[in-house]
Amino acid sequence: MIRIAIIDDHALVRAGLRQFFAEQADFKVVAEAADGRQALEIVRGELADVIVLDIAMPGQNGVDTLAAIRARAPALPVLMLSAHPEAHYATTLLRLGASAYLNKEGDPAEIVAAVRALASGRRYVSAETALRLADGLASGHVGAAHEQLSERELQVLLRLAGGQTVGQLALGLSLSVKTVSTYRSRVMLKMGLSSNSELTHYALRHGLIR
Repeated sequence: MIRIAIIDDHALVRAGLRQFFAEQADFKVVAEAADGRQALEIVRGELADVIVLDIAMPGQNGVDTLAAIRARAPALPVLMLSAHPEAHYATTLLRLGASAYLNKEGDPAEIVAAVRALASGRRYVSAETALRLADGLASGHVGAAHEQLSERELQVLLRLAGGQTVGQLALGLSLSVKTVSTYRSRVMLKMGLSSNSELTHYALRHGLIR
């Protein structure tokens, strides 16, 4: 039996996934959470074999939660789900430690296949993402600017684009204001941007925030 924990701030989404997973004889939803803090309680309790995690949550978003899970349970598989197309996030999140990334509007059978792959110790890459990765290797294309950011830099980008100040960021990430300012400068330099408004526009244009 594959024990699954669903982390999503929308109760209807959780209910839909729970019902869908119940149709699989080898799946059992053992825990649910609406935010990153609750997700970490599930991880600490070692309740699940696979975490199904939404990327867009209020407060501690999916990227922050992924980082926290990796720090506490590096071997625990995490399937990231998003309303955004795979091209926006897949390669970045796979590089940062996600075991799989799928679009919520994709084929439900692919979610089942991904969960089974993760439970057996493998990662899962959809055909679309595999093609994107192969095209990038063949052409030498380095991808979108945000795909070159480190895990912490991506966290800073998403929080700044979401309207947080450097002070709020420092408090939320338990860093000094000086350290956050340094990360902000690195993000701006790597992405060729000069202001928070440009950063927000970039994030909206690439579907990183909504």
